[in-house]
Amino acid sequence: MERVRIKDIAKMADVSVGTVDRVIHGRSGVSETSRKRVEEILKQLDYQPNMYASALASNKKYDFECIIPQHEKGEYWTEVENGIDEGIKAFSDFNITVHLSYYDPYDYHSFGNAAEKILETQPDGVLFAPTAPQYTKPFTDRLNELSIPYIYIDSNIKEEPALSFFGQNSHQSGYFAARMLMLLAGEDAREIAIFRKINAGIVGSNQQERREIGFRTYMQQFHPSCNILELNLHAKQDSEDTRMLDEFFARHPHVKNGIIFNSKAYIIGEYLLKKGKKGINLMGYDLLQRNVECLQQGSIFFLIAQQPALQGFNGIKALCDHLILKKEVARENFMPIDLLTKENIAFYRRG
Repeated sequence: MERVRIKDIAKMADVSVGTVDRVIHGRSGVSETSRKRVEEILKQLDYQPNMYASALASNKKYDFECIIPQHEKGEYWTEVENGIDEGIKAFSDFNITVHLSYYDPYDYHSFGNAAEKILETQPDGVLFAPTAPQYTKPFTDRLNELSIPYIYIDSNIKEEPALSFFGQNSHQSGYFAARMLMLLAGEDAREIAIFRKINAGIVGSNQQERREIGFRTYMQQFHPSCNILELNLHAKQDSEDTRMLDEFFARHPHVKNGIIFNSKAYIIGEYLLKKGKKGINLMGYDLLQRNVECLQQGSIFFLIAQQPALQGFNGIKALCDHLILKKEVARENFMPIDLLTKENIAFYRRG
């Protein structure tokens, strides 16, 4: 059978083409009698509208807002931005514009200020990396009141569910990291070090906190006697790192295993290279160039990657699918937990 056209449905329902179009796209201005008649015919015909063509024909513009943490070029969030840029290109036919805003991940008020500015613009959709739940909730409450769909990337807040989430299962990632580190440690599994970048008691993301919870869950279950050491490096004072690491390793000369739950494993890796310290099994996260260099030179043993560019791209795609193409979007979309070593790193690197 030839494809059923809107004008055919209008003729069958004895209504105008405009009425059928409004029913298909859920718009107002249709009497209840006409709506029921059209819906019944659509159901009988199993009619599937060509939303792609409709979106192109409407020529409507869509404004999206994105909020991500402040960062230096080449850091983790640069890849998220690259993914967002790819999403803009892929859906350029639909007249989408994306504006990026940034917040200080170590200052909860910074997130609130960025969120408030976005609410003033009332965009069609929002893509963002949430901060602590209690500071994210006022923003998501307002978005819900305004019926603005939003997507989480990097970190998920199940208590305040978004339209969709793209990122790792943070707890499972930390649990997996503990298992790999303990397998690597072998007989030296008597003590391990957790390194953090922290400012005023804030680690910078929910994801890091949940990774550590998952890590400690595994350790409590399978290595309860292991001594877990901690070192909090200053998030905004990199110049202090060397001194603090010197003091830490002077106090704990026999530590052989360590992990950092954010993307700055290179801080410890580069320190180990500079000091000529060998035999320390260090794990970290993310495919940053400086991390990769440490991995190749042996000061980082494992990296766990989570495809940040794909998170950015899929976040834009999900907004387009939901708002423009009227597709259902999955609530949770977990990124794979990829374990990288110097032997397989070439496969994961771009180019």
